[in-house]
Amino acid sequence: MAASPDRRTLAPDVSLREVWAWSMYDFANSGYTTVVMTAVFSAYFVAVVARNAPWATFAWTGALSLSYAAIVLSGPLVGAWADAHAAKKRLLLATTVGCVAFTALLWFAAPGAVLVALVLIILSNYFYGLGENLIAAFLPELADSRAMGRVSGWGWSFGYLGGLFSLGMCLVYIRWAQNHGQPASSFVPAAMLITAALFALTAAPTFVFLRERAQPAQAAGAARAAWARVHETLRHAHQFRDLRRFLLCTVFYQAGIAAVIALAAIYAQEAMHFTTQQTITLVLVVNVTAAAGAFAFGYLQDAIGHIRAVALTLVGWIVMIVIAGSATGAAAFWVAANIAGLCMGSSQAAGRAVVGVLSPPARLGEFFGLWGLAVKTASIFGPLTYGLVTWIFAGNHRLGIFAVGSYFVIGLVLLAGIDIERGRKAALLG
Repeated sequence: MAASPDRRTLAPDVSLREVWAWSMYDFANSGYTTVVMTAVFSAYFVAVVARNAPWATFAWTGALSLSYAAIVLSGPLVGAWADAHAAKKRLLLATTVGCVAFTALLWFAAPGAVLVALVLIILSNYFYGLGENLIAAFLPELADSRAMGRVSGWGWSFGYLGGLFSLGMCLVYIRWAQNHGQPASSFVPAAMLITAALFALTAAPTFVFLRERAQPAQAAGAARAAWARVHETLRHAHQFRDLRRFLLCTVFYQAGIAAVIALAAIYAQEAMHFTTQQTITLVLVVNVTAAAGAFAFGYLQDAIGHIRAVALTLVGWIVMIVIAGSATGAAAFWVAANIAGLCMGSSQAAGRAVVGVLSPPARLGEFFGLWGLAVKTASIFGPLTYGLVTWIFAGNHRLGIFAVGSYFVIGLVLLAGIDIERGRKAALLG
């Protein structure tokens, strides 16, 4: 976080300590995505649990798609219920406990235990996704619309540092285990316990210092009220035309990001022939790049405008896909990976800030639930596209990455026509 940020970037009753506590949740939950989804467990599932079966990558992407489908169906309702009961923080605690518990249970993902591994991934990722929606809904309460880019960037940069920390701790243990002759079937499950414990420990400041500022809107009929609010939002979507278009754009470009996150280690292992240690080292370096990108880009976003900022990141993603898909040596792939790191932090921070600007202040949980719906819808067909292409075309991972790269192009086209000022006025009237 910036050493001495302008206090005018924060809401009047928000302290720097509270913003730090909010950012610490990104620090905490990023260990799950970095270790489980990206660097360690995904490749372990394909190579060890599924024993390199032809269907292994597709099974992995299918499990992720199923969990994201569950989030798509329930996320907006959870957000609406949280708004009605001023319960974002309580629900965030519940989702955190769920993700931590099911991550720890990955200890039982032994070689051949495909069903066990897939069920635990579905459940842990489901609770992670709901928590991601809920923590994002606090952002507009912490910063005004002119500074959401930088504050969101602080959170994302903390997130990548958190992923770096968790992965670094796991790497220390993995190296120790390898030096003592332990196989992956022993040290990878133990790394899941480390990841779960670090998630729980580092999320604690969020629940101590982050305040729930919303006031309960409904005393009874919570489920019916949640459905009614979501239905009203969808029915009156024309009032929020810019948000609606941005959410559609989000579906496409996040599909590409989701595929990169879910399959980076598998691509490095299968297409570039990286070892487990090489892959982990790569992800460690990329997390540093991503943290720097998210932190710095937040300020750039506030300076050049939200839509231009998102467009810039999508151009970067397209360049990355071209380099990675064409790379024949490790050097070119390292360049592509670090471009991905810069774009990953900046594009996700930028997207979250845009939604914060375009969402009605009284319905933040609900509208960030819709944002989560868009992101998780993308997370269904992005990785699934990659998995299907590699399955149909006999393990052609290069063709798979070019296929998902097309989603960044579509996202860039859809950005045209979004007017951030018009969208903000509609949000304040909604």
